Amino acid sequence: MKILVIIPAYNESENIEKVVDNLIENYPQYDYLVVNDCSTDDTEDILKRRGYNYISLPVNLGIGGGVQSGYIYAAQNDYDIAIQIDGDGQHDPAYIGKLIRPIIDGEADITVGSRFIEKEGFQTSFLRRLGINIIRLVIKICCGVNATDTTSGFRASNREATKFFASNYAQDYPEPEAIVSASLNNFRFKDVPVVMKEREGGVSSINAKRSIYYMIKVSLAIIICRIGTRRKKK
Repeated sequence: MKILVIIPAYNESENIEKVVDNLIENYPQYDYLVVNDCSTDDTEDILKRRGYNYISLPVNLGIGGGVQSGYIYAAQNDYDIAIQIDGDGQHDPAYIGKLIRPIIDGEADITVGSRFIEKEGFQTSFLRRLGINIIRLVIKICCGVNATDTTSGFRASNREATKFFASNYAQDYPEPEAIVSASLNNFRFKDVPVVMKEREGGVSSINAKRSIYYMIKVSLAIIICRIGTRRKKK
């Protein structure tokens, strides 16, 4: 099977080499693409100097636009499975095989790596966990999907789901909304237990105060999305 690992990166000069080198050296069976989202640091210089496979966006599109660019590339190049991992090193490629197994076995169209099933490794801050659990409840009420790690960017999709995301992907806070839009279009979803690491370098875009803002805005966006979208008939 043709499998692509999409790595969105914005100002990840402290982490991107470790992430990509790990893939190249230990998981050469997977193709990869770094999507440089108009970084303002040395990320693009590193990608160019190291000869990595990458594209650079001419303007900053945010995480949603960056990831969707990767899905467009995967759809246009006929990949069977597209995998998303963050460029900050939190997602361990050792779990990719486990993540894509339900897709290969025909049990799911989309899988999401969840740190909260076995509760091992980095569990993030209390406020972020609270926000994630509230968003989880909103998604369950709106769509009937029990997603344990709604903001996880460690996920995989089959060919059909990849094509869907290539043309339908939220821009502001895409991870939870992608679960909602996919479930309303009858794509099968499954959580997969993984262990995540803490960011080694750089700064996360979501701090304690933004965690509360994130939770409120995403919850409202999910409710509006559900109201405005009819579930497709099987």
